[in-house]
Amino acid sequence: MEKVIELKIIEPTNLFGVGDSNLRLIEDAMPVKIIVRGELIKLQGEGSVVESAKEVLFEMMATLSSKGSLSSRDVQKLITLSIANSANGFSDDINSDSVIYFGKKGAIKPKTAGQHKYYETVKKNDVVFSIGPAGTGKTFLSVAFALAALDNNEVDRIILCRPAVEAGESLGFLPGDLKEKVDPYLAPLYDSLKTLYFDSRLNELLEKKKIEVVPLAYMRGRTLDNAYMILDEAQNSTPLQMKMFLTRLGIGSKAIITGDITQIDLHTTIDSGLIQASKILKDVNGLGFVNLDKSDVVRHHLVKKIIEAYDRE
Repeated sequence: MEKVIELKIIEPTNLFGVGDSNLRLIEDAMPVKIIVRGELIKLQGEGSVVESAKEVLFEMMATLSSKGSLSSRDVQKLITLSIANSANGFSDDINSDSVIYFGKKGAIKPKTAGQHKYYETVKKNDVVFSIGPAGTGKTFLSVAFALAALDNNEVDRIILCRPAVEAGESLGFLPGDLKEKVDPYLAPLYDSLKTLYFDSRLNELLEKKKIEVVPLAYMRGRTLDNAYMILDEAQNSTPLQMKMFLTRLGIGSKAIITGDITQIDLHTTIDSGLIQASKILKDVNGLGFVNLDKSDVVRHHLVKKIIEAYDRE
């Protein structure tokens, strides 16, 4: 069995150690062969051993990202823990194959059954609707999916957009240029990007238009080939805006639409493009729908209780 890991935001020499000493520690402890070619790491061996070695490498990256350094003692501890877990027959319900993206804070993986279904649905479909309450990871995971596709050269760019419903006609009266007017409505998308990417790399991609963060209205008239499109807060899009967004999809492109139908800021719920789309597109081949609920909330423990309290009302 062979697995390949591509390093994008981790400095290889810091991870590998002097003279690749950290990698040698893994090879000495496990019957696995590790081959390094630039930013690519190839793991070769029996299936279960390769998976264990891959998990150790992911944990090494997470340690390096969080601490800023990685010692041989850290590596030894991670190897010992991995071997002990294997001997006890322990494995995560969601294993290392479910890693969506490796960001600056470590591996991004599904944490709940609903998120795992989200992961599987995105793997199988070019267009996915992710619907659920606040805190279920809809936006964050969609950005992770898109960044993984960009880093793996599956797409050429990422387009992130949101309807600026609250702005309405008052946008022109807000101070500043256009970017300053709309950025507050796009802040959650920037937050997810900054959690996953180092600022220098993110700024470079934004400047080169490899990543665009724009209001939904700015999608009109575009056809986007080889792009990863994300529409966030889609419950606040109108039916016409939803149709407009979905028909921007070009050759080689994928899209994720996220929203919470309990937080619609439009005049009435019948105005919501997300609600309409979930009804009329549910049987279209190649489109996937994922419904997350309070059991998938991964924020502060009180968020789940707040959602339950509102549900009771």
